[in-house]
Amino acid sequence: MRSNQYLVTHEGCGVLLDPGGFGVMPRVLVEMLRYVQPDQIKAVILSHQDPDIVGGLSTWLELLDSPVYVSRIWVRFLPHYGIAGIKRFVGVPDEGMSLDIAPGFRLELLPAHFLHSEGQINVYDPIARVLFTGDIGAAMLPDDQEHEYVDDLESHLPHIEWFHRRYMCSNKAARLWAERVSRLDIDFIAPQHGPIYRGKAVKQFLEWFANLQCGIDLMEAAGSFSLEAAP
Repeated sequence: MRSNQYLVTHEGCGVLLDPGGFGVMPRVLVEMLRYVQPDQIKAVILSHQDPDIVGGLSTWLELLDSPVYVSRIWVRFLPHYGIAGIKRFVGVPDEGMSLDIAPGFRLELLPAHFLHSEGQINVYDPIARVLFTGDIGAAMLPDDQEHEYVDDLESHLPHIEWFHRRYMCSNKAARLWAERVSRLDIDFIAPQHGPIYRGKAVKQFLEWFANLQCGIDLMEAAGSFSLEAAP
């Protein structure tokens, strides 16, 4: 699936979210330079450990001096991506943490465990009211379709339902996460794949996901799921 890379900026400081695999690094760098220079990046945050998030990180670390935040359970795996040493990595605790980037610039790192990664974390920007959700909300769009926003969930369901039913761990994990983030003031949900949810689609998605039967809920036997084949 095509992946999204995000840059959050505030008064000359930047935070890079899920910088992506090696193949997209040059394009992401060009886009980043339109807004900030490498020495203005104060943090890199990885929602989880997948190669479409971490694959290009060793090259980014040659350009940036910032710390890298990732769930504490994934820190020891990152050297397998060709990264020498882990001194710049900060392990995010299971309960999440607040991250003060600069005066007036704070991000909240929130737990999203087992959705789909055991240690996935979300990032909430309270100023822009954006929740960056990693693979939660991700869409599998056909190659000939591309749009920036989801304004109504119903028409978008065919692009997300199979992925969420198969990749997310269980309804308990989905429900607990939805209950937690529903207390936030969210204008946008920005996943790592596919368009961004806005307006009524934000609430619609949270309600749908909180009630979703997925993962082990659908297991009938080893290797067997009550689930239609992948689209």
